[in-house]
Amino acid sequence: MNQIAKMSEVIPQPASESAAALSMIERIARDPSIDIARLQEMQAMYERIRVREAKDHFNTAMSAAQAEMTTISTDSGNPQTRSKYASLAAIDRALRPIYTKHGFSVTFDTDVGAAENIILVLAFVSCGGHERIYKLPMPADGKGARGNDVMTKTHATMSAITYARRGLLKMIFNIAEGDDDDGNAASHRNTQTESGSISEAQADELRVLLQDLGGANVKAFCQYYKIDLIEDLPAITFDRAKTALQNKKKAMAKT
Repeated sequence: MNQIAKMSEVIPQPASESAAALSMIERIARDPSIDIARLQEMQAMYERIRVREAKDHFNTAMSAAQAEMTTISTDSGNPQTRSKYASLAAIDRALRPIYTKHGFSVTFDTDVGAAENIILVLAFVSCGGHERIYKLPMPADGKGARGNDVMTKTHATMSAITYARRGLLKMIFNIAEGDDDDGNAASHRNTQTESGSISEAQADELRVLLQDLGGANVKAFCQYYKIDLIEDLPAITFDRAKTALQNKKKAMAKT
């Protein structure tokens, strides 16, 4: 066995190109005769390598996460457009366990849109030291399908953010919606009625009623119906819940 081979057994081998570059820089930095400009060049090279490795890790983890994801079953319906869709709660339940297992974190923020009544929603996706920002502008004018006002400015903003979060999560992980029973729908029925959850338009109706009641709040409403979000309310319960809130609003108006 030659001398180089013996050294390779004793000296731990760097786990990555960036680790090798850093190890080299540390050794060279101990030399008092090293040119500062040369050392700075090597440090810049190390940063470029580290950034590239972080991107590679991000892409590899994204590929692995998407390989475990599948079509998300629609669990809600929009009576105005007569269309079905997967609610934010359903998308979150399906995706969060997978993407967090692969090291991803997803956070959201908002910014001023390019035009009036437009809100820009941003998603910050991080993994392995690399972060990507995804953006989606969303109307927040509170208008319904026929152009009439259906909600306050506050609820229009929150509704726009909810829609944008749904859209961004599907964009980030390349997810489609469908009616296939891929296990997601089956697990969802353990906590929901088979008819699914209320639509986002119905959830907005309830939010407006809760706001009008003043003393009532979303948290108390969710606790009463044993749900995490208004969107989780079973569709079969919507009429009863809406009527109860309307009756309470009428009673308060008489006092």
